Amino acid sequence: MIELTARQLEIIDLVGKHAPIAGERIAELLGISRPTIRSDLAVLVMLGHIDAKPKVGYFLGTAALDTHTPFKGIETRKVKDVMSIPVVLRETVTVSDAVVTLFLENVGSLMIVNMEGTLAGVVSRKDLLKVTLGHATATAMPVSLVMTRQPNIITVQPEDSVLDAARKMIHHEVDSLPVIKSIEGKEGLEVVGRITKTTMTKLLLDVALGT
Repeated sequence: MIELTARQLEIIDLVGKHAPIAGERIAELLGISRPTIRSDLAVLVMLGHIDAKPKVGYFLGTAALDTHTPFKGIETRKVKDVMSIPVVLRETVTVSDAVVTLFLENVGSLMIVNMEGTLAGVVSRKDLLKVTLGHATATAMPVSLVMTRQPNIITVQPEDSVLDAARKMIHHEVDSLPVIKSIEGKEGLEVVGRITKTTMTKLLLDVALGT
């Protein structure tokens, strides 16, 4: 069995939702050029995941309609089914504290919350590396000065599909997503989980092995 790429799975998802759909429209929804997905479309047609009719567009093929394909297994999964526990720090901690936590917890990013416990920002390994390289005194800075703040944080909710989460990670080129929910009677968002590239890789492996 040929393993499909994340982009190919996303193409199948778009075809399933919008069929019949033109190749140009698929590329537009993915935010890339038509020539970029030409080979993906050819592979998916060859494998029977999608089919094409001249002057009509693409629609799902027999392989994608088979409920026993790995794609169908992933399609039914929700974020809440696969999310992991978030690693959370207060926005008042130092960059040094964040670096130590990052390595102790062996994660790629940290969720930063304010005094009310709602999401204030996200800081990644790359963010911390940028600020500490060549700046010895940077470790004493509050992590709030280097984090990505709301509303520039890409998030998902527990009821979102895993495919939607994967689409956001690819489109925004991020390694992880906070899983959030609203807090009744409060402003702001509560962090209840996280989705990472490791989460996605493990899910694909589980589906492929039927576990």
